[in-house]
Amino acid sequence: MTKKIFFLVDVNSAFLSWEATYRMQHGAKIDLRTIPSIIGGNPKTRRGIVLAKSIPAKKYNIKTGESLRDALKKCPTLEIVAPSYEIYIRASNALLEILKEYSPNIQRFSIDECFIDFTDSIRLFGDPIEVAHIIKNRVKKELGFTVNVGVSSNKLLAKMASDLKKPDQVHTLFHEEIPEKLWPLPVDDLFMVGRKTLPKLNQLGIFTIGDLAKSNLPSIQYHLKSHGKLIWEYANGIENSQITLSDYADVKSIGNSTTIPYDIDSKEEALLYLLSLTEMVAMRLRDKNKMCQLVAITIKNNELISYSHQRKIYYSTDLTNDIFDEVKKLFEDAWKKDPIRHLGVRVSDLINNEEKQLSIWDKKNEESLRKLDSTVDELRQKYGNSIIQRSSFLHTGIKNINGGVEKDYPMMTSIL
Repeated sequence: MTKKIFFLVDVNSAFLSWEATYRMQHGAKIDLRTIPSIIGGNPKTRRGIVLAKSIPAKKYNIKTGESLRDALKKCPTLEIVAPSYEIYIRASNALLEILKEYSPNIQRFSIDECFIDFTDSIRLFGDPIEVAHIIKNRVKKELGFTVNVGVSSNKLLAKMASDLKKPDQVHTLFHEEIPEKLWPLPVDDLFMVGRKTLPKLNQLGIFTIGDLAKSNLPSIQYHLKSHGKLIWEYANGIENSQITLSDYADVKSIGNSTTIPYDIDSKEEALLYLLSLTEMVAMRLRDKNKMCQLVAITIKNNELISYSHQRKIYYSTDLTNDIFDEVKKLFEDAWKKDPIRHLGVRVSDLINNEEKQLSIWDKKNEESLRKLDSTVDELRQKYGNSIIQRSSFLHTGIKNINGGVEKDYPMMTSIL
């Protein structure tokens, strides 16, 4: 039986690398990757969280997920850039096209990570480690950003290998290399060991992955139940899942949210924010060739008390207008008339486009609306989020909620 070989291709500081690459390709003089910089939040109000950081920013101990306020305390000269999701989708798709040349068995694990089952491709391309280097170098030369490639006999070890040292590296982590490369690492470096699990492991005297691997399994199961068995197996390199041929692994929902720098107390303004969020959610839904059958919203007031509302819909859709119709109904039902500081939109119960069944409830103009949405998506992906916007957003300042980069292109306004 042929030994399985998996790659995990991981984009280094994905959002920041993609943003920097795009800007350099369009004439920027400063590479964001060479200065303390982050992607996240609003660069004008300096509110939000860090989504990605440059290597120079790491020297200031800036962490992904922390607030911009805390990050700026550590580095007052930090360059802040709002996220540009349309650019990131295009960059991710371009990476996928290169990877498809080496194997049809690819699992898009997230927007910046892809698993490849390279086993059957060895006969065509030869030594896997040499091919991993070829892929890494091609991405850097042709697309302008760097990746790490982890190589191993299962997906878990390939993923752990990709994280060993960054950026622009190829690493192997086969079973015989586990004691040397994996076991000395802190236990929270292990996939599936999170912030809640770490203190429990530390209380048991487990501080490294090796400590966990050598620990007594029944004891780990007693304290951590089935999750304990899972991470004990991972610490010992035991994992047998296969490639899932889907756009993203186990996509269950798609959402988008924003924290607003001031209190919103008018329904009209809240709906404008929700419309902007819905546009991004629907665009991502269409990009993944999915339709939704459940819509949900989240509201957080100025005292940071959060509540949500959801609705199962009787049809499946990827149309912006359909989803927003449901969002409006949900907001009407849910809002307690308190000042709003945070809003979110999420869709779930996803199905593939080809699984959609005809219904007597289908709108007569559905195909026209779908073509319109598709055209808007293409324009925004090509020219940026600002190239076309709804007239309701004019003069509101809300058009940039999704992080679209302002361009010098002439503005086009739809009549929606």
